[in-house]
Amino acid sequence: MAKKIRKAVIPSAGFGTRFLPQTKAMPKEMLPIVDKPIIQYIVEELVEAGIEDIIIVTGYHKRTIEDHFDRPSMDLIENLRMGGLKKLPLLQEVERISEMANFVYVRQKGPYGNGTPLLNVQHLIGNEPFIYAWSDDFIKTDGKSRFRQLIDAYNEFGCSVLASVRARKDEDYDRYGFAGGRQIRNGLIDVNTIIEKPGKKNAPSDLANVSGFLLTCDIFEYIEKALANLQEGEELYYNDALKLMLADKKRVLACEIKGGVYYDTGNKLEYLKTVVEFGLNHPDINGAFRSFLKNLKV
Repeated sequence: MAKKIRKAVIPSAGFGTRFLPQTKAMPKEMLPIVDKPIIQYIVEELVEAGIEDIIIVTGYHKRTIEDHFDRPSMDLIENLRMGGLKKLPLLQEVERISEMANFVYVRQKGPYGNGTPLLNVQHLIGNEPFIYAWSDDFIKTDGKSRFRQLIDAYNEFGCSVLASVRARKDEDYDRYGFAGGRQIRNGLIDVNTIIEKPGKKNAPSDLANVSGFLLTCDIFEYIEKALANLQEGEELYYNDALKLMLADKKRVLACEIKGGVYYDTGNKLEYLKTVVEFGLNHPDINGAFRSFLKNLKV
């Protein structure tokens, strides 16, 4: 029987240089999508999928992430209480945030690259499978969440599963990694190759691996091997470990997230698009915001 997925890791130690100077003092993960920071969307989706322990790998400049998921200060609580019934929903919301999961924070140490957080959390994950989710992108679905879909695939096959979306534009093939292999069924591939930014001509499929992954504890053995193979000045990537796993015939699946829309808030343009789209659907402002946009002279 497959082990229950209880833990998730969110790497959040980057400097967010694409958003400087805004990110000089505020982590990019805390940039708001209307009234909620990006990272909270990821955390809420994890909790909805049954995750109990969330390990956030941070750097020295990410204290506000820890503060956000901590208990609200007494000053804030008293201020909201003084607002009476009008402010009660806000009080309940800020208190709910700290109670969503068990939050653990680890400072990132090691070579640059998105594989290093895996080195930093091995002692906390142990021999359990877990979810590895980026902190600045997500997939919003019209039904079962991406993490629930990944867990379903894991429960059926008992191996690592990569979240994937269909490439829609030619430039997508130059932005993401793509998986290839035998098709088990529509939207589910038994992976035998992963190619980073292959270009449309060389792509092994149209399934781009984005946003989050469900990994078995095998990944730790292979991230150590990838580290040992690292040359001076090179970066350590999680894909290096996945490729070593595939070379050893470890099973990895690529799972298309059904009914999903992918949001990449890691660059200015895509972040602004996301804010506008979510603003148009926000219950407090959607009508007035839509009217404002219609009346803009562009």
